[in-house]
Amino acid sequence: MDIAITGSSGLIGTALIAALESSGHRVLRVVRRDGGSDTVRWDPAAGTIDAKALEGIDAVVHLAGEGIGEKRWSDEQKRVIRESRTSGTSLIASTIAGLDAPPSVLLSGSAIGFYGDTGDRRIDETAPAGNDFLSSVVVDWETAAAPAAQAGIRTTFLRTGIVLSPKGGALAKQLPAFKFGIGGRFGSGAQMQSWISLVDEVRAIEWLLTNDVAGPVNLTSPNPVSNAEFTKTLGKVLHRPTFIIPMIGPRVLFGRELADALLLTSQAVIPAALESHGFVFEQPVLDAALRDLLG
Repeated sequence: MDIAITGSSGLIGTALIAALESSGHRVLRVVRRDGGSDTVRWDPAAGTIDAKALEGIDAVVHLAGEGIGEKRWSDEQKRVIRESRTSGTSLIASTIAGLDAPPSVLLSGSAIGFYGDTGDRRIDETAPAGNDFLSSVVVDWETAAAPAAQAGIRTTFLRTGIVLSPKGGALAKQLPAFKFGIGGRFGSGAQMQSWISLVDEVRAIEWLLTNDVAGPVNLTSPNPVSNAEFTKTLGKVLHRPTFIIPMIGPRVLFGRELADALLLTSQAVIPAALESHGFVFEQPVLDAALRDLLG
């Protein structure tokens, strides 16, 4: 397949490209600067993209977007977070919808933030949207892909949970503290965490390219855990003690709204769509997944 990918330099994009190319696929990186014959130029902020370079492409995987936890949530940063997702998605969706030879599938980035805080209730893709900032962002993000779906392109939303990898993301940020024996749980530790290993994240995306699944798809392990269980398991794998981390530190560093959204929101999200269509996880259990990732 010929596959165009935005967000190609990110944690997921980098791993996905390596997997796709090793499987014999041709990848076109959609980037802001010219990088050669295997790149497509675009500028989401300006609303420009080289549409001709996408003619005849088989699939698009759209992963680009401002990191949720990169900066404190000022009004301006919230605007950037939302617009980095909606403007890029709208540009990709409307562009491929207008091609003479459009792709058959668009896998569009999304997040389990769609659901908001759902406590310890196990939820799947049928659950409604939440009512907080991140929920509203994800709703707008997915809505922006409407032109592709309306043009008959199979449009799948990659509602991704916490992606575990020592190379980036939440786990990489936690590892130094845990390795020094000062890592721990946040608050009560009862908040549920819906995670997926980078290995299964990439495998699921590659699987969705050729399996006829449209609409929202939760990219999470079938075994969510509490923050306390995650902390205990990571400490055990690293042979280090764990503690209780007061929220005052993260709240001072990131601001209360961002810190609470990232560290205290509780979600037990189940990958019902993946499993009902026959996808089999390689790393479904946290302890084994962490040992594989950190071994």
